[in-house]
Amino acid sequence: MDRPFGQKFSTRSVVMGHCGAVATSHPLATQIGLQMLRRGGSAVDAAVAANAALGLMEPTGCGIGGDLFAIVWDPSTHRLAGLNASGRSPRKLTLEYLRSQGLARMPTEGPLTVTVPGAVDGWFELSARYGRLPLAELLTPAIDYAREGFPVTEVIATAWRKDAQRFADVPGFAEVYLPAGGPPSAGQRFRNPRLAATYALLAEGGREAFYLGPVARQIETYLRAQGGFLTADDFADHRSAWVEPVATRYRDHEVWELPPNGQGITVLQMLNVLEGFDLAGLGWGSAAHLHLLIEAKKLAVEDRARFYADPDFAAVPVERLISKAYRSE
Repeated sequence: MDRPFGQKFSTRSVVMGHCGAVATSHPLATQIGLQMLRRGGSAVDAAVAANAALGLMEPTGCGIGGDLFAIVWDPSTHRLAGLNASGRSPRKLTLEYLRSQGLARMPTEGPLTVTVPGAVDGWFELSARYGRLPLAELLTPAIDYAREGFPVTEVIATAWRKDAQRFADVPGFAEVYLPAGGPPSAGQRFRNPRLAATYALLAEGGREAFYLGPVARQIETYLRAQGGFLTADDFADHRSAWVEPVATRYRDHEVWELPPNGQGITVLQMLNVLEGFDLAGLGWGSAAHLHLLIEAKKLAVEDRARFYADPDFAAVPVERLISKAYRSE
């Protein structure tokens, strides 16, 4: 884009195109997403394939042990569809047990924090509704990279070193993520044949291989040895949920998020508060500008702690929380 001489601009041009685009946190995952588009796949196909690759290439932040949330524009209905593919806590883990262990709040790490992984079911749900390519084809690039290896990028290598210090003593961690006795350095090739085998199992056996098969049983055995409660029955009971996204209007823009149990509506609550102030007039990054952002976030996060929960077990007043009237209460 043209800019007057002397005006500040980025050193990187905006990416533009008319046939599609893919953006991820890893260049190889982005290339995999583009491959799926070139093969005639949908945007969802590209997203699932890239997500699978990130589970390998960015293990510090992604993986099939986690959850999945998605907002998808449905071209057939001309509406947004929402998928909540998050897993619940183990059925056998009770509040009474946690209190008996002297815990006033949930720990941030360890076997007691593990919930049913929802990402895999999310892949299959998205693929079934919006995909054009077989899920086995979407997983093939990640399987190949897991077997043959890929060069670790600088940012991931840095985070990997920090995680190595935190998790080195966790059973099984070093065998996979500390090859040759330490974390891989930037540019070093990393392989994960165990993840390749799991992805291959999904490609051949579908979601049942994960939620009703050997993966669930292996995870149950592993976590039981560490003092965890997740069982194969918890895996078998898991189902993702299609939900209606919710929105607020911020000036001339409509902003959409998924409702709880996620925390997306904190954004909507913050925007409702900030809409009443002249942010542009305060100057980007000024003390007054930052003060407003911080205070709006504090208010929304306080509501998150008090109200946000699983709607199957609690009455969450979503419409009230994201209403314009609520910001003045």
